[in-house]
Amino acid sequence: MAHSPSGVVSFRLWPPVAVGAPLLVGWLATVAWGDSVELGGWRVPLGWALVIVFVGWNGWALWLFRRHRTGLLPGQDTNAMIEEGPFRLSRNPLYVGLLALYVGLALLAPTFWGLVLFPAAVLLLLWGAILPEERFLHERFGAPYDEYRRRVPRWLGPVRR
Repeated sequence: MAHSPSGVVSFRLWPPVAVGAPLLVGWLATVAWGDSVELGGWRVPLGWALVIVFVGWNGWALWLFRRHRTGLLPGQDTNAMIEEGPFRLSRNPLYVGLLALYVGLALLAPTFWGLVLFPAAVLLLLWGAILPEERFLHERFGAPYDEYRRRVPRWLGPVRR
C-alpha cells in the first residue's frame, strides 16, 4: 500500500537507510579488504564541496517544508505540494542532496567500494522511497501533481515547459 488513509506516505525503506546502508557496506568492505583503486588528493576538496552542497541544498528544502507547514518525517501529514526553490529543479531535492552527501562521504572516508555501491543506493532510494511517494502524491493531489511531474524531472535536469 502506498499510504495510510490519514494522508501519510508509507515508505518501503526509510531514505536515510536506503542511502546509508550501501555506504556502510562499502566502508566495511574497504576496512576488511582495502581498496583496489587509489582515489588521490582531489577527493578531499571534492568530498567537502559535496558535503557543503548537501548542507545548503537540503537546508533550503527543509526550510521550505517548514514554511509550507507540511510533513517531512514518516508519520507526519502531507499538507502541501512544494514547487519552489530546489523543488523547481528536482521533484526529489532532499534525495538528490542525500546522494551528494553519499558521494562526498565516500570520497572523504575514502572508500572506493562505497563509490562502487552508489548505484545500489540510488536503486534502493528509488524502490524504497521515491516510487511509493510518487504514488501517494498522485493520489493525494491528483492533476496538479501530475502536471508538476510532467514539468520537473525526478532527479536533476532541464525543466520541461
